[in-house]
Amino acid sequence: MLVRLSAAVAVVCLLGTPAFAQGAKPTDPQIAHIAYTAGVIDVTGAKQAIKMSKSKAIVSFARDMVRDHEAVNQQALALVKKLKVTPEDNDTSRALAKQASDKQAELAKLKGAAYDKAYAANEVAYHKAVIGALESQLIPSSSNAELKGLLQTGVKIFQGHLEHAKHVAAALK
Repeated sequence: MLVRLSAAVAVVCLLGTPAFAQGAKPTDPQIAHIAYTAGVIDVTGAKQAIKMSKSKAIVSFARDMVRDHEAVNQQALALVKKLKVTPEDNDTSRALAKQASDKQAELAKLKGAAYDKAYAANEVAYHKAVIGALESQLIPSSSNAELKGLLQTGVKIFQGHLEHAKHVAAALK
């Protein structure tokens, strides 16, 4: 239930904002900001997990999230600098940040195994939602080949993270 709810909320936040719901394509600066925000959200959540969890599997997974998402975000920042593009804050990136903040506050109230299970379930749902948004909305909307390539690399990374998150979640049951 938590997984489905988290996935639904993430998808609504990613694609249900007024600008995109009415059929408007996000611009490359908006896409860059959304993708960067998605990475920052996972890093922030992972850092929370590193502090709160006593599970070796959760902490190890969270460390992987920090390492991988910080690396991708550094690549994204280098690309936008090279392209002389300023990422543009938008309704989607703001909604993502708000939803993530709410989720982190919710998770912070949990302890022990309850925290670990909720964090792992959220990671599964979040990665599924981001992959879906990248494949259905952000990549097709991008007009810059280098940005599109970085987003496609992001899909592969998120798919690997999704499988890892599923494995961690299954081990906690």
